[in-house]
Amino acid sequence: MRNQNTNKPIDTAFQQRLQHILTDLQLEDAPAGGAVVVYQAGECIAQASVGSSQLDTSWQPETLAINFSTGKGILATLMHVLVSQGFLTYDVPIAEYWPAFAANGKAHITLRQVMSHQASLFSIQSIDVDSEALLDWSKMISEVAQMPIVAPVDADLYDSAYSALVYGWVLGGLIETVTDMSLANALRKYLTEPLGIADSCYFGVPDNKVNQVAKLVKDFAISNEEESKPSQKQHKPKLKPDSERTLQVYANLPSTACWQQILTNKKSAEHSSSKRSNEHSKDVSPRLTTTVINSLYFKTSQLNLKNYKSALVPANKQPIDYHRRETLQATIPAANGVASAQALATIYAMLANGGEWKGQVLIDSATFEQLSAPQVTGADAVMPAHMYWRLGYHRLFSICQNKANHSLGADEQGFGHMGYNGSVAWCDPTRQLSFAFVHNFDVTMLNDARQFALTEAVLSLVNTEF
Repeated sequence: MRNQNTNKPIDTAFQQRLQHILTDLQLEDAPAGGAVVVYQAGECIAQASVGSSQLDTSWQPETLAINFSTGKGILATLMHVLVSQGFLTYDVPIAEYWPAFAANGKAHITLRQVMSHQASLFSIQSIDVDSEALLDWSKMISEVAQMPIVAPVDADLYDSAYSALVYGWVLGGLIETVTDMSLANALRKYLTEPLGIADSCYFGVPDNKVNQVAKLVKDFAISNEEESKPSQKQHKPKLKPDSERTLQVYANLPSTACWQQILTNKKSAEHSSSKRSNEHSKDVSPRLTTTVINSLYFKTSQLNLKNYKSALVPANKQPIDYHRRETLQATIPAANGVASAQALATIYAMLANGGEWKGQVLIDSATFEQLSAPQVTGADAVMPAHMYWRLGYHRLFSICQNKANHSLGADEQGFGHMGYNGSVAWCDPTRQLSFAFVHNFDVTMLNDARQFALTEAVLSLVNTEF
């Protein structure tokens, strides 16, 4: 799939609309903000930013941010470049490249199984390490090579088990083995330098860049010395009550009518199934709240908490502060990827173009066909949604575009990866479209609606404008 339009300019009307939406979605969280970048046919067609990334520093498309599991998409893309170049294949056991990995029954596990989260290598609690040990790359590579296979709780109900942390050390260790390079050097040589983003995409931020990474607002006034101290009190983002202004923003998004129709249809179906009379099911548009919007994409009531904790919380239950300097500079590739919106959108622009970028073939067509094909259709043991895992990516989370029944299935073409904080990057090869959203809002993907609102808005606007 070759880029047929290399001179596509910024679309002013689209960019202005996108900027307006992003500004509205700052909600009540100023001065925190973020950036959005959109590419089509290999060219940037819109970018927007709002708020501050640090004290007295405005967000820009080039601002570095920690994006948690959104970085898994970067790691997966690097792996596909290496497959395309013949370093390894998806269906050869990993242990044939990395003999130590065969320990504890893992001799026949393949890259395909790991990248589609079907290898039962998801439990960080099966490894006896604390949160500080997670910062030690060599130790974690050794521990993961020796770890056992652990089936999720209620395994018969699920087709996959999202490997939230372990995944990165498995793929990172394999990459280092087959390239005989550090993960950082392999990333730079095979992916970020060819794409021209080598100084804005990292697993382990260089010392001269770490002070440029966006901070949470609560840390704006904290010095670098204070920031590095492990005694800082940890906290988990919590869902705040929606203000009237926030509710008004939700009532005026491009996806509002779609969301309300889905909720109305759901309500009607519930009334019909319970045989209630029509007088009890009056046509009243549901009010859109953060929780209601998020519930259209994640079924948190179906969250298997035991599996979720097993995937994300070390056995000693010590929390990890991912914004701490030492953590940013460590290599935890499944969770501490740092990149700008511009860099992420560029990676996915290459994928949206079938693996080609500016005349370079980074991923050949045969490899691209495999990486983009859904491997899983059933429920995931960790994520409260049907993820339709590809090789390293999940489906594009949209319920409003080109879907007459507002459902998501394995046949959808878009794919990407989101992060714990609600950052996200994706591509839609059918439109040669890519998108990235990064931010410093103190939220999680399970208690925020921004990534979904922005994704639906971009897809709607592209359908309208192009």
